[in-house]
Amino acid sequence: MQTRRSADLLRRLPILVILLVAAGGAVLLHDRLSFEALAQHREALLAFRDAHYGASVLAFLAAYVAVVTFSLPGSLLCTLTGGFLFGLFPGALYNVAAASVGAVLLFLAARAGFGARLSQRIEAQGGAVARLQAGIRESEWSVLFLMRLVPVVPFFVANLLPAFLNVPLHRFAVTTVLGILPGALVYTSVGTGLGAVLARGEAPDLGIIFTPQVLGPLLGLAALSALPIVLKLARKGR
Repeated sequence: MQTRRSADLLRRLPILVILLVAAGGAVLLHDRLSFEALAQHREALLAFRDAHYGASVLAFLAAYVAVVTFSLPGSLLCTLTGGFLFGLFPGALYNVAAASVGAVLLFLAARAGFGARLSQRIEAQGGAVARLQAGIRESEWSVLFLMRLVPVVPFFVANLLPAFLNVPLHRFAVTTVLGILPGALVYTSVGTGLGAVLARGEAPDLGIIFTPQVLGPLLGLAALSALPIVLKLARKGR
């Protein structure tokens, strides 16, 4: 019994540490990871990048992965900073890689700590939640893509919910990389002009993703992802 409890604690330790760091980061880093802080240190960041490019890439990737893994405030700021420091390319590549790795680490920690057992309990208990889980599993690829493409789903929610439903790792990873790519390209592009914006003492227009020329294609991709779900519902209705 003691051995089993120890094994359970070890399995849950990563997600418990993540939750503690996330709670502390929400309080301590809320004001530090801001555009004002970036504007204050932008010259030093550019100088370090120019002098130590490889080290700056590694430091950026590590910081971004940590922000996503621990659900700290500032993931959008990291994406903009990737464009600011490294341009649209390879900045977008760095952004997608770091965000995806951080998301996978959080997913694995949550699934190991709670996901598998929670999923089994839902199935055993039945009811509306179990039916919802079964419906999601019938169209997992489409649902996972939708969670990434639709801007209203918070990033950390899209990382945790699949873990609680015990989604296979390969499906989560593939839909994460491909699903965040369009938004990453948009915000990395915004970041490429961040230097001039900060020099004027202004803040970037983060509402650009809701403009028709950007939101339209994203909604089109979302509709395409939802098509298999609609077809399955139509077949069941018949």
